Amino acid sequence: MNLNDAETNIEIGTNYFVKLLKYYDGNYYLAITAYNAGIGTVSRWIKEKTIKPDGSDIENIPYKETNNYVRKILKNYKIYKELYGDEK
Repeated sequence: MNLNDAETNIEIGTNYFVKLLKYYDGNYYLAITAYNAGIGTVSRWIKEKTIKPDGSDIENIPYKETNNYVRKILKNYKIYKELYGDEK
């Protein structure tokens, strides 16, 4: 397995994200957050009530890197939906 190969890297990342979506029952806010910060970290934040279990308060993510990452992904997702529609 060559992680420097773009196709391999995309496949691994996509598979991991799908697993995160399943783990969080389709909640893409939490899946995106866990993709960057890790499942254990997100679980701890939920347990400590740093973020809500539905992920609706991403502005409370305490890690600056993760907070910026989630905001960037959601911003790009919104742009993508505007350009290409909401089809799945």
